[in-house]
Amino acid sequence: MSSPNAGAHSHDTVVRLRAVFFLNLAFTLIEIVGGALTNSLAIVSDALHDLADSLSIGFSWLMEHRAHRPSQGRYSYGFRRLSLVAALVNAVVLIVGSLIVLSRAIPRLFDPQPSNAPGMIALAVLGILVNGAAALRLRGGQSMNAQMIAWHLIEDVLGWVAVLIVGLSLLVTDIEILDPLLSILITCYVLYNVVRNLRKTIAIFLQAAPADLDVHAIEHKLETIPHVLSTHHTHAWSLDGEHHVLTTHLVVPAGATKNDVLQVKSEALRLFRQIDLEHTTIEVEYEDEDCRMRDT
Repeated sequence: MSSPNAGAHSHDTVVRLRAVFFLNLAFTLIEIVGGALTNSLAIVSDALHDLADSLSIGFSWLMEHRAHRPSQGRYSYGFRRLSLVAALVNAVVLIVGSLIVLSRAIPRLFDPQPSNAPGMIALAVLGILVNGAAALRLRGGQSMNAQMIAWHLIEDVLGWVAVLIVGLSLLVTDIEILDPLLSILITCYVLYNVVRNLRKTIAIFLQAAPADLDVHAIEHKLETIPHVLSTHHTHAWSLDGEHHVLTTHLVVPAGATKNDVLQVKSEALRLFRQIDLEHTTIEVEYEDEDCRMRDT
């Protein structure tokens, strides 16, 4: 029961990721050179972050493209979780990169190094423009990958705004500690959000109920359907953070007719269409029938 626009959204996400990948990679190369020339650890830390983003965007682009292949063989649900693999790799790369940056930035708090303020300002302005354009390009992306990467790009914009402020400050002051301090703040902020997104990704792998689905509320609505006496074994999980699956058992009276059962299924499917579920399974049981899963 996927949305009729799912195919269009999927293709649009792939196109967006491809454009953002090349834009981000080009700027990352400029940033690495610029960070070395200006001796700014804040810029180098953001360059490492952007390099990790470029790799993850490229990987996400590939996985997003492959994730929408039709189901085949043992993969009866298709390959949608490939996009989750990309999200997981993205998180691991960012965490490792952030720890490397922290290991370099903390010692500089006690031994600050001079930075090239005009160079920092020039790169900051360019960073705001490039990352801002990339974030706008991904705005409205449907997949979890696109949303996660868009958030990273927004973080980059905020980071470059901070670099710009420090660069302007260094034009009138000699407080060199601002650069490593900024680097640590940016990195900790990135780590916080990466870990938060990693927890969401792991929850999907563990088949936790999607945050936007209230299973108890769904059961309550199902029990208001005529001829439905009760529900049990209602389970919901997500294939990739965007496409959800739900299964449920509905109990009807022992004397329910075929038309009654068909009406129950029709009403249940109407409810599921409102929720926009990818796949649903409804098992109808009579009240004098033992559920084969009752004790599991």
